[in-house]
Amino acid sequence: MKPSRYGPFDYSPILDRPKLTWPNGKRIALWIAPNVEYFHLDLALAGNEAPNVPDWAVRDYGNRVAVFRLMDLLDQHGIKATACLNSDICRYHPRIIEGGARRGWEWIGHSTSNSLRPTSLSRAAQAENMAECLDTIERHTGVRPTGWLGQGMRQSWDTLDLLAEHGVKYVCDWCNDDQPYKMRLDGGNTLISIPYTVELNDFSVFTHQRRTADEFTQMICEHFDVIYREAEHTAKVMCIALHPYLVGVPHRIQSLDRALSYICKHEGVWRTTGREIYEAFLTASVAAAPNPR
Repeated sequence: MKPSRYGPFDYSPILDRPKLTWPNGKRIALWIAPNVEYFHLDLALAGNEAPNVPDWAVRDYGNRVAVFRLMDLLDQHGIKATACLNSDICRYHPRIIEGGARRGWEWIGHSTSNSLRPTSLSRAAQAENMAECLDTIERHTGVRPTGWLGQGMRQSWDTLDLLAEHGVKYVCDWCNDDQPYKMRLDGGNTLISIPYTVELNDFSVFTHQRRTADEFTQMICEHFDVIYREAEHTAKVMCIALHPYLVGVPHRIQSLDRALSYICKHEGVWRTTGREIYEAFLTASVAAAPNPR
């Protein structure tokens, strides 16, 4: 993507688009995106030199305990997660991969570890990191990732083109819509932007905004109420972004349970994955396209 003032897409007010529909007439595509991340104890963390034991241990609790608690909760609601995966998890915490595979979780690329910022690398080094991440996940899960989430949703001007060159089909970093849309890249490549979230992201809510677990429940439910009402006219996407070490601790996990119970009791909610949203959007886009003359 060349540097620009806007982006690799047209400005498209939602008022001017064809009606979007999901399979079986569903109104809301609900996808849950746990960030399953690996942090190296011997590297700096949270602005402090290694070993930063307190911050590292909090995150390691997510991989030792909380992620399995989250898996069980999502099972109760019939939800297959789309895990944003640091590929070092495959090497060092394979039990997480085993648990997700049994449940049919989707894995999307999220760099090799969260101790590295790939967007600070050269184009060649960023491409190498991307290839290592995708290849490792494919080798350990048997499926090459279709999607990608950047660390902190950060990108360089090279990121989108490199993702397309490595076979990625959709990207989640651009939180600027309630519906997917197409991105035009250099060389005629395309990617689909799938709505992720900053607003319903437990990292933002608990770490930056300092909200309580009950407030997180309320935010999720009120967000749902608005877009569910709007989706009577055109279908929408709702993402809930999670970090096991945050939402998966005992005093917070019930806040997510209450929110999912509220959402899932409504008709027209499609509990789905990023890949399924991508595929359904392509089908819907073809159906909505004008017939050539």
